[in-house]
Amino acid sequence: MPSKILNVGLIGFGLSGRYFHSPFLSTNPGFRIKTVVERSKNEAQEFDPSIGNARSVEELLSDEEIDLVFVCTPNDTHFEYAMDALENGKHVVIEKPFAATEAEGRQLVALAKEKGLILTAYQNRRWDSDFLTIKKLLSEGKLGDIIEYECRYDRYREVTKGSWKEKAVPVGGNVYNLGPHLIDQALVLFGEPESVTADIRIVRPDSEIDDYFDIRLTYPDKLVIVKSSLMVYENHLRYVLHGTKGSFIKGGLDPQEETLRKNILPNVQPWGVEPEDRWGKLSSEAFTGIVKSEAGDYMPFYQNVYDAIVNGTELAVKPEEILRTCRVIDLAFQSSNEKQVLPY
Repeated sequence: MPSKILNVGLIGFGLSGRYFHSPFLSTNPGFRIKTVVERSKNEAQEFDPSIGNARSVEELLSDEEIDLVFVCTPNDTHFEYAMDALENGKHVVIEKPFAATEAEGRQLVALAKEKGLILTAYQNRRWDSDFLTIKKLLSEGKLGDIIEYECRYDRYREVTKGSWKEKAVPVGGNVYNLGPHLIDQALVLFGEPESVTADIRIVRPDSEIDDYFDIRLTYPDKLVIVKSSLMVYENHLRYVLHGTKGSFIKGGLDPQEETLRKNILPNVQPWGVEPEDRWGKLSSEAFTGIVKSEAGDYMPFYQNVYDAIVNGTELAVKPEEILRTCRVIDLAFQSSNEKQVLPY
């Protein structure tokens, strides 16, 4: 048994609260989901009848028993709710995007440091099957020095009238939705770039939001490209890596989200195992063939947050890493608007 059980409050119970956080929190003995903020629904109780309900953020934050808050609300509320939670002495995990700007992100990080609280972003895609496989290949030197890295996350999604995600709202659009994942992965692998160039645009008929981006990070010895379009019918190419010793090409998506949406909890084994048709191909002088994917598993993210709060362990997703991603997003929008290459 863990030495301490952390009482958790979720602000919001949409896709991320219901299908990402709750399954992992409920199967980790170090956490207890105490309260969920739902203004009118009671869906958290359908997931687990023992979960309490709060009808406002203020009600949740006034509960002195709550140790840790997950902010899982529409993007433009993340900064305000996270600041309020920190002011009330709560540790905080923020869904992506962490903040609208690097300046907002720095305010959050400074307040958490001042209060001695743990603050991090939900960068779960570091524990995707495909990303873990690429990290392993790079650590083993199978590709040599990387010359070019491209990561795509495409979808075919026609404009849905009435959805807040399709509205031209503050902190809306695809760069804030999928960009944080792809940018964070690239920065984890390669560190800070020398410059940022971006093309952000609207490609779907009747769309109000940016639904296409091509963000390029330049390094002295490599080019890193992260792209996404909501008008790609076949989401086949996820990663294309070319190095001095070989190339690796991979399609498909990590299976955890689709598994969680089937109401399968992450204590069911085997977990996070990709079907063989999603495995990537390595081409090199030493070996050419299919590479079995590593199993994905988001639980280490949650366990690390627990260990950081209870045992003082270093965060896996560190504040300074989160701010790097915020900075790249700021520069990407500026670059696209000004049609300029911008120094990092």
